[in-house]
Amino acid sequence: MTRRVAIIGTSAIPVGRHQTKAEEPLQVLEQEIMTKLVVEAVADAGVEKKDIGSLVLTLPRPYTLQKYFSTFLVSHLRLQCTGSVLEVMGNGMTAAVCFDRACDEILLGRTNVALALGINMEAATPASEHAMSSMRTTGDVDFHASGGFIPISWYAMDAMRYMHEYGATREQLGAVAVKNRWHASMNPLAQYRKPITLPEVLEQRPIVEPLGLYDVPGRSDGAACLVLASEEVAKSLGRPYALVRGRGFCHDGSHQINEVPNDMTELIAARQAAATAYAQAGISAKDIDLAEFYAPCTIVEVLVSEAVGFFGRGEGAPAAADGRTKLGGQIPISTSGGLTSRGHPAYVTSLYNYCEMADQLRGRAGERQVANARLGLTTGELGNYNAALVHVMEAQR
Repeated sequence: MTRRVAIIGTSAIPVGRHQTKAEEPLQVLEQEIMTKLVVEAVADAGVEKKDIGSLVLTLPRPYTLQKYFSTFLVSHLRLQCTGSVLEVMGNGMTAAVCFDRACDEILLGRTNVALALGINMEAATPASEHAMSSMRTTGDVDFHASGGFIPISWYAMDAMRYMHEYGATREQLGAVAVKNRWHASMNPLAQYRKPITLPEVLEQRPIVEPLGLYDVPGRSDGAACLVLASEEVAKSLGRPYALVRGRGFCHDGSHQINEVPNDMTELIAARQAAATAYAQAGISAKDIDLAEFYAPCTIVEVLVSEAVGFFGRGEGAPAAADGRTKLGGQIPISTSGGLTSRGHPAYVTSLYNYCEMADQLRGRAGERQVANARLGLTTGELGNYNAALVHVMEAQR
């Protein structure tokens, strides 16, 4: 296969609280939100409705009343697709898999234009119901779930181990939260935009030690739509676009934390996936100008920054504290504000990462624009990075 794929259009709603409670008289309808986003993204791309041959959606949260949402939305839009129409599911990697499958539709020649889109509504769902679901999806239902493990529990253990092995401090991890909130203050799509200070981070109540309130993401609703096209179509439009240069995937064979003794902070899957993506793109980590990580907690951003080769083992936390990962620094990470501040509507989170990368590489990120951004890296994860999906993208203006 010699075809290549580009992001040519994007649209997203601000991350926040959009879901209405079941008993409220007026309801927010997912299809109305998605229809508007599709129209906006297609207009941004400069293509026509008839050009869309495939549509790949993230599987909606179980709280979404409308089942078979993909076919329902296609009907709502009156789209006639000759490639594929499907919903995909991959837990935290759902949106990244959605993007990947939409790329495949073009790479396989099934269509020249495809949509990758989805909506995540959960903010009005009772916390207890959401937590019960999370415990059953992020661990062994016969062991971990009964112990009350939630996703943050795994990351907290990573943090404790990392601090023990490398002498990292709570302040260094907190610097990631401060940096992300500063980036989010410049992003109109971000859920939390009020700047915070390191003392404010440190004084927040603990969620799972050593992670406090600002080290973890809140619950969020969100929706986004990406228009992808073959490189030939992208060139013909005469507009800037973000070209996918490399792709890497790895599953390390474990579920959450490996029951076989290993280095739990190495993130082997992210390391291997990044190496594959770099090799395919013909570059190395030092060539990357910015990155958008799937990093639900401050410690995860630190660990991923090391796994993809930006810093050596144990150097990610000091680098964040020194300002090397913020705008204007050595390698800006999470210019959107990241999951802790831009927000984390889990099943569509990676779509927001791709939206940010497309904005940066097309030179339209406003105040948070990375100067001369040419090569960017995005990551998606599945369960404490037991699996990772990495894309390298290049600006074409």
